[in-house]
This record gives sequence, structure tokens and C-alpha cells, in this order.
Amino acid sequence: MKKLYGIGTGPGDPDLLTLKAVRLIENADVIFALNNKGKNMALDTAKPFIKDQKIVFLDFPMGQTKTITYLKAMEKIDQTIGDNESGVFLTIGDPMIYSTFMNMINVKRYDHLSIECVPGIPAFLAGANAILKNVVEKGDRFLLVDDAEKMNLQDVDSVAILKTVKDLDMILDKLEENHFDYYYIQRVSFDDQLILTNREEILNQRHYMSLLLARKSKI
Repeated sequence: MKKLYGIGTGPGDPDLLTLKAVRLIENADVIFALNNKGKNMALDTAKPFIKDQKIVFLDFPMGQTKTITYLKAMEKIDQTIGDNESGVFLTIGDPMIYSTFMNMINVKRYDHLSIECVPGIPAFLAGANAILKNVVEKGDRFLLVDDAEKMNLQDVDSVAILKTVKDLDMILDKLEENHFDYYYIQRVSFDDQLILTNREEILNQRHYMSLLLARKSKI
């Protein structure tokens, strides 16, 4: 039986990988990662634990991924993992949150390929720990979005907004109009992590690896 593990590598700090993730990476026969113009944060995070395994990059063009793309990726994985071998697919954060891995495995399943997922720490939880603020309190309603344009804050107590590189003005306007206090967190868990609360300072930032955590003011 072939084995495929979808491994969440967390927000970027190798120390935040789970013990199970490290063990599976070290013992895998092949490592799969997204082909992102030579850059892959999940792969960088796991590098301290990768030995001499074969690394295979899979193509998922940003904004152009279709069903056939996922099918080709699954076929490549199936062809690459040998009988009684294991492969790991590395994904940032957790495999269950905005995950290419889950989209891929749900397109086609193989009876001879056993699939398992290993949780990772999502960036918004790492960010909440960095600022020492609850994501939710008892009875709270929490919203997680990666498209702030469509978010509805009317019945929400706290929100995490991922991918804030675009439309920062609009996002902050929405939060302020609905009386939310917010924190901007860039490159969470890295040595150069940046935390800002001043609107003008936030608007000077345009980094892909950023997020906003916000909570409705109680005043």
C-alpha cells in the first residue's frame, strides 16, 4: 500500500512543526511541494528535516488551477510513490484551511493510495499568540476570511483576515466602520516578524505573508 501524508508545516518556523510531522518527513521516500517560481515556504520550513529524499514540485498556477490540474498532480504523485513507499505533501499552515492539498485529493481517490493529514499551526493562531490576544472568548462568533471584500461583520465578535496584500484601505475602513480594533501581523513566527496597530504604518506595508486580527470594541 502506498502512503501519502498531507503535512501542515505551520506559519514558517521549523520549531513549530509537530513531532509527527518531523518523523514523517524524515522517513518519507519522496517529498512533494508546490512549484512557486522556485520559492516554497512549506519546503523551506521542512528543510532541516529533509535528508536525501527526492523532491518533486507540482504545478498549480495561481488563479488558473482547474480540475485537470489537480488530476495531473494526483497522477504524478501516484506514479512517483512506489509500492510500500510513503510521500509527504508539504503545505503551509494546516491542510484543512484554504488547502491545495485537500482540493487535490478530493478530485480523485486511488484505492491503492492511503491518505492521511497531519495538522499544522495556522498563521492566524500563531499571530494571536504573538500579540497575546484571544481569537475567541466564550460565546464569541469568529470569522476567518481570505477575501475581505465579501466579509460581513454585522454579527461577528472577532475576525482573522488572511492575504491582506491587496485593498488594505478598504479592509481597514470596514473594520473601523464596524468598531473593530485591529492588529496587522507580517511574517508571523519569523525573526523579522512585524506587528502594527497604527493605520498609516499598516498602509505602508504590502507584504503577501501578512494578516489582520481584529476584535469588536467593547466600548
